[in-house]
Amino acid sequence: MKKYALTLILGLLAITSFAESIDTLKKNGYTLIVSGNDVNFDKALRQKLITTFFEVYPGIVKEYNKNSLKTVNLFIDTAYHGVAATDNGRVVFSAYYMTKHPNDIDVVTHEVMHIVQDYGNTNGPWWITEGIADYVRNEYGIANQAAGWKLPDYKPTQNFDNSYRITARFFTWIEKHVKKGTIKKLDDIMRKHTYSENTFKQLTGKTVEELWREYAANPVL
Repeated sequence: MKKYALTLILGLLAITSFAESIDTLKKNGYTLIVSGNDVNFDKALRQKLITTFFEVYPGIVKEYNKNSLKTVNLFIDTAYHGVAATDNGRVVFSAYYMTKHPNDIDVVTHEVMHIVQDYGNTNGPWWITEGIADYVRNEYGIANQAAGWKLPDYKPTQNFDNSYRITARFFTWIEKHVKKGTIKKLDDIMRKHTYSENTFKQLTGKTVEELWREYAANPVL
């Protein structure tokens, strides 16, 4: 009976170990720790997430925040029912979502930008945080087209603070038609917690409302 119990315990430990298998990968000064609790998660997809991280993260760090974390954790979670979420250098991916959308690997790009942003308890608005993350996904993503992901066309029902792709397209327009480098400076302001209602005017000479009206009048990128 004792022998059977010991065998059962060892078997359970083996299953737990496999379910929570951890890969630690290092490349060019960066460390990626990948783990998860989905024993059936596709290995090729897992590798695509890893490859995407090492391809996009160093470039984003170099461009936006050289003090960003050098060690990042990715966790593939069967219990998470969103798409992905990031906190303190740890990105949780929905195993269900990634399995259903295996080409949407630039979720990695969006989420690791949140690590680079490192805004903490910023006084800046949430729509800027997510707008910049999708702006960076559009600029640095390696498989957006394969995922069917793109910036949306302008519609009169939109507003600058709709966040995500809508805001990202607006930011792209600002970079191309108003003042190049604005979004990088905006990101730095958010990180330093010095955002105010005058920030856009200080950066571009116009309020965000004025910029949006110009964008709405001629939104071509």
